[in-house]
Amino acid sequence: MNNDNLIDIKNLSKTFKGAFEPAVKDVSFSIKRNEIFGLLGPNGAGKTTTISILCGLFPPTSGKVIIDGMYLHNDVDQIKKIVGVVPQDIALYPTLTARENLNFYGHMYGLKGKTLKNKIEVWLSNFGLTDAANRRISTYSGGMKRRVNLIAGVLHNPKILFLDEPTVGVDVQSRNVIIEYLKELNKSGTTIIYTSHHMDEAEHFCSRVAIIDNGQIIVEGTPKQLITDNSGCTNLESVFLKLTNKALRD
Repeated sequence: MNNDNLIDIKNLSKTFKGAFEPAVKDVSFSIKRNEIFGLLGPNGAGKTTTISILCGLFPPTSGKVIIDGMYLHNDVDQIKKIVGVVPQDIALYPTLTARENLNFYGHMYGLKGKTLKNKIEVWLSNFGLTDAANRRISTYSGGMKRRVNLIAGVLHNPKILFLDEPTVGVDVQSRNVIIEYLKELNKSGTTIIYTSHHMDEAEHFCSRVAIIDNGQIIVEGTPKQLITDNSGCTNLESVFLKLTNKALRD
């Protein structure tokens, strides 16, 4: 393993029971320490399956994953301790308040007492949620829910943060706040793995991206490099459409 790499994926494949085709097919790529790496692709391309495997949610059918020097198949419990996950679906209890939700997730990560309380208050303040902290999540707007969802994934200061569509369905102001704090988190040493359908956001947020389609990585590089390498393309969205086709995906 290259010491510059935090994650090494070699020949990763996953076929779900009853499926005719693998969801991920012989995928290999690396993620460097302290970078913001975008895994981009159409619906059903294999993004979420790949991320789920890296998070230890289910095992691959074949292949090898090394995360911070640990082998996923042997050290999944240790790996989970250094990982934060912000899923696309809101993973909060709607009948609990924001503060109660964060207290629950903090205890799951092993945080407690004054340390947990202080972390919760700092993050609520950072995201402009202090005044609404004792309201039930069911009363929150989409942007507010997204912000609490993000806090729940970073309370324990993870070394690696997986983000699956972290800004989907939110207003411009909330999206800007989320992206700016993610940049600050990255500057403080957290490696970020990010998926999104917002190509403009990915182009300006990610230091490097890989595009996956039909379960296979078709290209990877910096956004600027991919735009330069693809004739006629002026932005990452045009590269994405050129390489994945413009046909609708379900």
